[in-house]
Amino acid sequence: MCLLDRALSWDAAEILCATGRHRDPANPLRRDGMLPAVCGLEFAFQAMALHGALSAGGAQRPGFVSSLREVALEVERLDDIPDELRIAATALMAEAGGFIYRFAITAGDRRLLHGQAAVILPREDTPA
Repeated sequence: MCLLDRALSWDAAEILCATGRHRDPANPLRRDGMLPAVCGLEFAFQAMALHGALSAGGAQRPGFVSSLREVALEVERLDDIPDELRIAATALMAEAGGFIYRFAITAGDRRLLHGQAAVILPREDTPA
């Protein structure tokens, strides 16, 4: 499942992506006719994964979210947001074993959710 429409910009430290897929009635994360704001975390995780792949110059090996900190949901749902979502992720720490990112999702000048995530990348010789 790909929830991002495009990367608007990226460099070694951060990425900015955009999407309109939060409005899609067929979005696989929808439940009971709505897309809860907590599902925005998956949008952020995908932006982080894309940043990792672009920074690595190819496919990023699968990782696991090990912690979330300071997550704030400023809205109840995302599917009723008419504007395109902007997903920003900034790498605070990156090494062979994982990453720590700050992320924020906005629509226009409105912040919808934000927080920090740690991602662990298992060693390459560890079975998935």
